[in-house]
Order: sequence, then C-alpha cells, then structure tokens
Amino acid sequence: MRGEKKTATKRKKIKKRSVVDSAVRNAAVLSDGCNPEFVIGADFDGIFEMPIIKKPKKIVIPDKLVPFSKMDKADSKSFAVCEYENDTEFRDLLLNPDKYISILKKYQGFITPDCSVYRDMPLALQITNIYRSRAIGYCFQKHGVYVIPCVRWGDDRTYTTKYLPEKIAFLGVENHSIVSVGSYGQLKNRVNRYYFEAGMDAMMETLEPDIVLVYSQMPDNIEKKYPSTKFMEYPDWTSLARKDKEDNGSGSE
Repeated sequence: MRGEKKTATKRKKIKKRSVVDSAVRNAAVLSDGCNPEFVIGADFDGIFEMPIIKKPKKIVIPDKLVPFSKMDKADSKSFAVCEYENDTEFRDLLLNPDKYISILKKYQGFITPDCSVYRDMPLALQITNIYRSRAIGYCFQKHGVYVIPCVRWGDDRTYTTKYLPEKIAFLGVENHSIVSVGSYGQLKNRVNRYYFEAGMDAMMETLEPDIVLVYSQMPDNIEKKYPSTKFMEYPDWTSLARKDKEDNGSGSE
C-alpha cells in the first residue's frame, strides 16, 4: 500500500510540473500582446502597424538555406536560416529570440519566420502571424542580424484590397529589396497553385523586389512575367540532404 501511494504521489508531481512548464512556454504567446518588447524603436507600416524590416544597405544572396530545426547540421558560413517547416519546430525561436541573436549572426542571414497563414484561418489569426514574423525580423535586424523578410499570404483578403484598404501580407516590407517565399507544397494541386500564383503576382506588383529567394521552385510563368527580378531557387532540406548524401557516397566509391 505504501509503495502504491508513493507511486501515485510521484505521478501527480510529474503531471503538475508538466502543466507549469506548458504555461511558461505559452505565456509569451497568450498573455502579453505578442511580445511588445520585440518592436521597441520600430517604425510601423499601415493601419495594422506592421513593424518595418529595413532594406539592407548591401544585399547578400545566401548560398544555401537550412531550416531552423536543422541549423546545427549546416555550416554557418554557407547557409542562411529559414523556418519553412512546421511552426512547432521554431516555437522556441518565437518565444525566446534573445537566445539566438549571437548564433544567427554567424550565419549568412536569417529569413523571418514562416508563421502559418492558412486560407481557412480567421483573418485575425492571419494578421497576427504576419505581424509575428515582422516583429521577430525587426528584433533581429535591430541587433545586427542580416534579415530577409519572408512574405506569406493566405486568402485574398491578405493580398488584395477587395475587403480591406491595405494588402496586409506585404506591410512592413520595403520596396525594391530582397524577399523570400516558400512554394514547397503550394503547387501540388490546382487550388493551391492558383492562390500561390495570385499572391505572387500581387507581391511582385506591390513590392517590386529586386531579388526573390524561393524555397523549392518557382513556376516558369512567374519568372517570365518579371524579367527584371532575380529569382533564386533553393532545394528543400530533405532534397538537399539526400543530394549531399548521394554526392558523398559516389565520391567514396
């Protein structure tokens, strides 16, 4: 009986600690307005006051891209860090950005978080995740990290002015600069491809970027439409790791 009671007590303590840890992890997301300290000193864009990520004085094009969750597997001198992966993989970055400033300075650059902006999300959440990406980008840029804005849109409320007076997806990004987009998984069916290409056209017309980094592939018809823009395609991490493995294997034979 005593042994059983001790076991029950132990389990209760473990469960309680888990609940406390969860509350700590989520505190910054739920209770303080998306970390207002991230944007101290920022300039803001539009009625939704998106923090502005400044155009770099000198544009640097990364050699390769590595997702945040895999960056310890990549040479910092050859890679820029991106977040084209599930949001849970870069949750710690969103909650504890100060922890990564010195680390990210060692890499070729940092692409702002690709926080999920799904078409079936309530508009308020789409706006929140666009804001979160800009806020983190501004925070790192302020501390000397070379930052490239990730531009992500959801449904047409985010990239047109049919419903709102501003194209929310493009606020906080300066014109004629360098941006990054992720097409991975966006071209697999007709509906996804339609929204991806419609958003791309809106971005190109609004921001007129000089350089667009593409995680995965860019449809040929988009590149042909905008010959004055340089498109740089990067393989997704799985494909890149597979290729490196094949190259190393063939080199050892």
